[in-house]
Amino acid sequence: MGKIQYFISLLFFVLSLRVYSQSIQRIDNSKISTIVLDNEIQRLKNAGNVHGLTISIVTKDSVLFQKAYGSRNLKENQPLKTSHNFYAASFSKSLFAFVVMKLVDKKKIDLDKPLVEYLEKPLYTYDFPHDYEGYKDLKNDDRYKKITARMCLSHTTGFPNWRYIGKYSIDMEKPLEIEFEPGTFYSYSGEGIQLLQFVVEQITKKGLEELAQEYVFKPFEMNMTSFLWQDRFDTNFAVGHYKKRKTLKRRKRNKEYAAGSMDTTPEDYAKFIQAMLAQKGLSKTGYNEFFRPQIHIECKQQFGKNRLIKTTENNDIELSYALGFGTYNTPFGKAVFKEGHIQGWEHYTIFYPSQNLGIIIMSNSSNGESIFKELLEITMADKSMPWYWENFIPYDK
Repeated sequence: MGKIQYFISLLFFVLSLRVYSQSIQRIDNSKISTIVLDNEIQRLKNAGNVHGLTISIVTKDSVLFQKAYGSRNLKENQPLKTSHNFYAASFSKSLFAFVVMKLVDKKKIDLDKPLVEYLEKPLYTYDFPHDYEGYKDLKNDDRYKKITARMCLSHTTGFPNWRYIGKYSIDMEKPLEIEFEPGTFYSYSGEGIQLLQFVVEQITKKGLEELAQEYVFKPFEMNMTSFLWQDRFDTNFAVGHYKKRKTLKRRKRNKEYAAGSMDTTPEDYAKFIQAMLAQKGLSKTGYNEFFRPQIHIECKQQFGKNRLIKTTENNDIELSYALGFGTYNTPFGKAVFKEGHIQGWEHYTIFYPSQNLGIIIMSNSSNGESIFKELLEITMADKSMPWYWENFIPYDK
């Protein structure tokens, strides 16, 4: 009996070693072993002083690698897991874009119909909850009547990211303004996403959470994801970290915002990216439009003082925005990406449809972005990322 148990134990050891030492084929057809990958991720985490980090590498039907590093809560000495709830930040925008494309497939909304044509009264006359200012500021600027769903999802509405962010400063009393002719220039805008959410809810007579549950969370079995805080998150959430050891109190949202109220787990969001690779849930025409570049990106950086300054620096990779995702070209095919960022949380996902490969990087640390450039080179062999435009300044710069 002892010999049998010995051989069984040996067999399990050999099998587990084999699984752990698997290789992942990157976009340039080179391979990296999961042992080397694990060591490199740990090295980068330490070099960049990243408090907590999760990495998921997927194909449309497989999870090739998924692991958490660092802390769920540094002050309480809790280790991080890929099953912990993260604040998703702007990862929510691409998921919302999928909801909108589902409605396009169902012919409930037309991407190019001005949004005001779906409303029963002028946009600026609607009342909103006290925590959202609404659109009264647009009453004397008829350009808002040109804004479409396509413009909102491709960030070409002319709105700033948030109304209080001016060209050169932040002013919390600043009114909402249209900074350029809608449809002509890329400028990332949460305001545009919020406008589209409002119109979608008017059209469907359903809230965003209900739509997301119907079209995304339930079909893709994302059981720990919601635009509203759920009781089941109370014992499962990670906290954000900034500076050396500072932690941030989790905000438990009771109002859904397409631009950024979603909570999810790395395991759940990986399921969403797998669905994008498998092109589940939409028609072929819908997916072709979803990932098709809509606007060439000319700005020097996505945020900050350079967001309205034009450049040709990213012409070689044809940096563009599709509908809810950004795109660029690599020597090995098109890349589709989305980032999420707020103090204490820094995320990045990118997938390569022709290579059937994607990565989801989620970090509960304000130092996370400092390793994203090198991390993508190691994991995916992608050296084309427009890291300066993304403001992913490496830790050693």
